[in-house]
Amino acid sequence: MNWQSVLEFARGPFFYAALLVFIAGMAYRLVSVISLGWSKDRVVPMGSKAKGVVVTFLKAAIIWPFIPWVKNTFSRNPLIYIGGGLFHLGLFVAILLGTPHMLVWKSLLGFGWPTLPLPIVDFLSAAAIAGMVMLLINRLINPVLKLISGPAEYISWLMVFVPMVTGYMMTHHLWFSYEVLYSLHMLSVDVLLIWIPLSRISHFMFYFFSRAIHGQEFGKRGVAV
Repeated sequence: MNWQSVLEFARGPFFYAALLVFIAGMAYRLVSVISLGWSKDRVVPMGSKAKGVVVTFLKAAIIWPFIPWVKNTFSRNPLIYIGGGLFHLGLFVAILLGTPHMLVWKSLLGFGWPTLPLPIVDFLSAAAIAGMVMLLINRLINPVLKLISGPAEYISWLMVFVPMVTGYMMTHHLWFSYEVLYSLHMLSVDVLLIWIPLSRISHFMFYFFSRAIHGQEFGKRGVAV
């Protein structure tokens, strides 16, 4: 197989086609959510909606920005707490604060930003991969998660896991040639871009919407967020 041709295809037309599908699909989902509208309040608020939104963002978006935190999460299922935290933190750092990915962003957006040293990104990327393995094990052994998990959940896990592993292998030149690993990494990223709008992975776009809604609901009722 001519891996150079595969790489050129994965980095070129396939990547831009996948990016177009991703943007169009996420835009459609966003418009669909916004078009649902906002129900009119028919009850006098007991507290401040704005305060509720601010408090929930301070807690969920700053204090626990990567950990899937809800009350008693750690005591009920520490694997979700630890594995989810490692995964989200490592993924965030690798995608936005790793130099190679920042350069991709720069080529698309026209500007860049400071990045973290490779050893830090490398360590957190490995931690993210370990976190994903923990989450998969938890899904396989937890009775409730096992019951509600279908093909889509395992496909989504695989779609994210393969780009992470191939990217890590490429950085460390493990087992295969750099050209092969780069091709596999780019192909898996392209497929992931297409898959995201079709799956629950798209939840990252609606995180801040959901936090704002929850915050204003709690604020309206005058209860702790």
